[in-house]
Amino acid sequence: MKVKVLVRHKRFRLALIILLIWAAAAYLLLPWLWKQYFRHYPDYSDVSRVTQTADMHPGDPVNIVIAGTEEQLIRAMTAAGWLPADPVTFDTSLRIAVDSVFRKPDDSAPVSNLYLFGRKEDLAFEQPVGNSPRQRHHVRFWLSEKQEAGRPVWFGSATFDKSVGLSYTTGQVTHHVDSNVDAERDLISTELQNAKCEQQIRYVRGFQKPEGRNGGGDLWRSDGRLAIVYLKQDLPAPASTVNTAIK
Repeated sequence: MKVKVLVRHKRFRLALIILLIWAAAAYLLLPWLWKQYFRHYPDYSDVSRVTQTADMHPGDPVNIVIAGTEEQLIRAMTAAGWLPADPVTFDTSLRIAVDSVFRKPDDSAPVSNLYLFGRKEDLAFEQPVGNSPRQRHHVRFWLSEKQEAGRPVWFGSATFDKSVGLSYTTGQVTHHVDSNVDAERDLISTELQNAKCEQQIRYVRGFQKPEGRNGGGDLWRSDGRLAIVYLKQDLPAPASTVNTAIK
């Protein structure tokens, strides 16, 4: 009997050691190594077309631009059925982990930070799919210095989270995105039209690369077009839950 107990204790210690080694490699060592690599071998050709992760991996592609004020953007997205994402904190990170494991709804689950123009996203929205945050449509927006027809311009990166798993580059727990990023670009435009928030849309051809991989190693593909959406001036009043999205 004592032998069995000792064997169990040894197995438990071994499992704990393996878990600690994985955590240290995935969340400390590998991100640091990747950051050193990209500092020495930067790729400046896609800085304005692809976002970056915190450890300087290429992130999700930029595929949509919204022309309008911050208030107009928030009103338009919420009118189209998109919900503001909570900021990333310890509490919200723990909540999305629990909700993903136990398949509980989390309509305002946080999205990981990506970087454009040297800073993380200014606004983020999502649409839940199913009964947990394992799958969702989501988009991040960054305010730029550019203008369209005298309006502020927001660059956006819209993707669909299709599952939860381990990153192919760092081993961290992450969402894996669907490769069809154009579908997410077109979904936002269509829903803004249906909500009568879109005044005009045009496309910039050849803006995006045909394909690439994001920070988690997921493949994405695109027809290369960047959608430029002009919002109407007269938009629906924001819901009471939207005020949290305004800084």
